[in-house]
Amino acid sequence: MVSRVSTVSFQGISAVPVDVQVMVAPGKIGMNIVGLPDKAVAESRDRVQAALHASGLALPAKKVTVNLAPADLPKEGSHFDLPIALGLMAALGAIPADALANYVVLGELSLDGTITPVAGILPAAIGANGEGKGLICPADCGSEAAWASADLDILAPRSLIAMANHFRGTQVLTRPEPAIRDAVDNLPDLSDIKGQETAKRALEVAAAGGHNLLMSGPPGSGKSMLAARLASILPPLSPAELLEVSMIHSIAGQLSGGELSDRRPFRAPHHSASMAAMVGGGMRAKPGEVSLAHNGVLFLDEFPEFTPQVLDSLRQPLESGESVIARANHHVSYPARIQLIAAMNPCRCGMAGEPGHVCARGARCQADYQARISGPLLDRIDLRITVPAVTAIDLIKPGASETSAQVACRVAMARERQKQRFLQLGQPSVTCNALCPTSLIETVASPDAAGMTLLHDAAEKMKFSARAYHRILKVARTLADLEDAETVGRLHIAESISYRIAGNALSAAA
Repeated sequence: MVSRVSTVSFQGISAVPVDVQVMVAPGKIGMNIVGLPDKAVAESRDRVQAALHASGLALPAKKVTVNLAPADLPKEGSHFDLPIALGLMAALGAIPADALANYVVLGELSLDGTITPVAGILPAAIGANGEGKGLICPADCGSEAAWASADLDILAPRSLIAMANHFRGTQVLTRPEPAIRDAVDNLPDLSDIKGQETAKRALEVAAAGGHNLLMSGPPGSGKSMLAARLASILPPLSPAELLEVSMIHSIAGQLSGGELSDRRPFRAPHHSASMAAMVGGGMRAKPGEVSLAHNGVLFLDEFPEFTPQVLDSLRQPLESGESVIARANHHVSYPARIQLIAAMNPCRCGMAGEPGHVCARGARCQADYQARISGPLLDRIDLRITVPAVTAIDLIKPGASETSAQVACRVAMARERQKQRFLQLGQPSVTCNALCPTSLIETVASPDAAGMTLLHDAAEKMKFSARAYHRILKVARTLADLEDAETVGRLHIAESISYRIAGNALSAAA
């Protein structure tokens, strides 16, 4: 007799159905798992045997064969433990043979028969709901699975014994409730920053339109402080964005306690991060920092200290909104629609251009340091600002600065205007100006006559690329949205160009 249990294998954030077939037949005593299992799946043989023994169920003195179909699809991860164990229990008559027909099963087993959490529960639950099936998962993952659908049948046992008792009718497993992480109330506030009004204005523009931002300035000028406060002025995730972000974090095993949060991701990897850590990869092609920051912020402090290869690997995700990992045995795509915020010193010693400072290496120090950032990557950064050192006058100046709540209110209103505009244009997936397709930008951000004249003259004089031209229009549209203006004017174009030409020295070095 062959018992069958449905489970999944993961390709990116998609759950691919896998059929676990278990046969107990006469032959050489032992248990074999076939179907391209990796090391974690092959080792499940010993975990399953120990867990069944601890649950009071001994394997018969027969040959046990477990086939993971389709056989040509690589199987990875420890979540195959529970479907294999339940398939064996069904084959041995410990649970009804037809009890598992309408469920997708995931879970790792401890040697004592308890079921421990695994990654990828949310994508699996969404996949099961799409097939019209229920889900059996570890108890600690039940609240995560409950987000897939209010109608999804979910069983979240703590042990194999609890699972068997449920199917016998001696114990009833209640459906878990979706859990959400408590809102963080102690985020750093913009009012903590003294001075730097130009930088705070640029930060507000970046938040309102989802634009990339590069801050250059000497050590201690407040670049990292400004970046850390971006999270406090960004709008919360929409339900669709929340689901996308949570699926990626579920695959990466970073959903603590199965709780979801509507706070936008803020990732700040160290400058020693490898390319696989940044864009994804490794043995199982896991998502990298650009995907974990999807629909949120990727903050790169000490920008030129990252290796040039790692920085240039960001060019494709910034343009296409996805990270494609191509390997000999993997071809996986993860969403990676990010807002890049970068901070850097003007040179290696950090003080180039500061009054009274003379660099020992002269202009070469600054040129060599800034040349570590390629021109094509810089061309994808909309806002480039210089953050000067804070003076003592700024620190002792009386009066409170504007709070994050006040700025966040303006940002939210500007984002809502953009969302409604793109909905009317039949682009519901476009939520901010930075994501506006090239085919639409000249329609939604067409400047008035004075603005067009200024843009035409600046483009001729400064030799803007086609990408730079369109990104100037996008930033100008955001500036107009912050003022609730229907038409992009000359002042909006002028401010947008000023953010672009602030990085001319960097472009020359690159």
